[in-house]
Amino acid sequence: MKLALLMFLSSAACAQTPTPAAAAGHDCLIEPNQRIEIRSPANALIDKILVERGSLVRAGDALVALDASVEREALAGARSRAESESELKVAHARAEYAREKFRRRENLRQKNYITAQDRDEAQAELRVAEAELSLANDNRRQAGIEAQRLAAVLKQRVLRAPFSGVVTDRLQNPGELAFTGEGARPILKLAQTSPLRVEVVLPVAMIGQVKAGSRAEVMPEAPLRGPWPATVKVVDRVFDSASGSFGVRLELANPNGEIPAGVRCRVRFL
Repeated sequence: MKLALLMFLSSAACAQTPTPAAAAGHDCLIEPNQRIEIRSPANALIDKILVERGSLVRAGDALVALDASVEREALAGARSRAESESELKVAHARAEYAREKFRRRENLRQKNYITAQDRDEAQAELRVAEAELSLANDNRRQAGIEAQRLAAVLKQRVLRAPFSGVVTDRLQNPGELAFTGEGARPILKLAQTSPLRVEVVLPVAMIGQVKAGSRAEVMPEAPLRGPWPATVKVVDRVFDSASGSFGVRLELANPNGEIPAGVRCRVRFL
């Protein structure tokens, strides 16, 4: 498609010369600002597809819901472990008991009422209890980290629009398995239609007359109304020697989606 666009615009540029007549405009093509494919970040069953071909979407809108039953159960378990205080309370109680036991044994040993071995056994029990308390704290902290990780994974199970635009194709259905990796079939295709980009090829004789930031008016082909204001964003620095032309890209605001993409137009630089 890009090759066809370049051939169309290059042939039009060859026929244009920088004469007063050229002030009437130059042939151009209105294109989506970008096109992307919506894919699954992991192999997963498609639960719901919330849009159809032609649906207008806003940035952040939910497009696809992947099955997340396993992740939800795992998240509930991790949160339960992170919020539970029972293991920590038991470990605290054991550590306090072992600490008090060792204190008493130490006093008795100083008075020679018990052997050094009895005192050492109490000290060993205290060390074990303190290690168990530290482990209980670590387990709770790790459960909190795991809950955060699973919450992030669960969030990825809902695929959202990265920008405002239109759904151009739907390639899969609920109940199908969406795969990840190279060559995997996308679920949806999305085009950004606000802003739009306008591609125009100009004769080399016009170099220097059009610069980034220059203003222009774009008139879509009938029956679409216009003209619409646009701004030059890119001026190619590499020319096409065969056609004696260079490419220019303009940005065309389209907040209400009134201007469709994929239509021919005329652009006049102001």
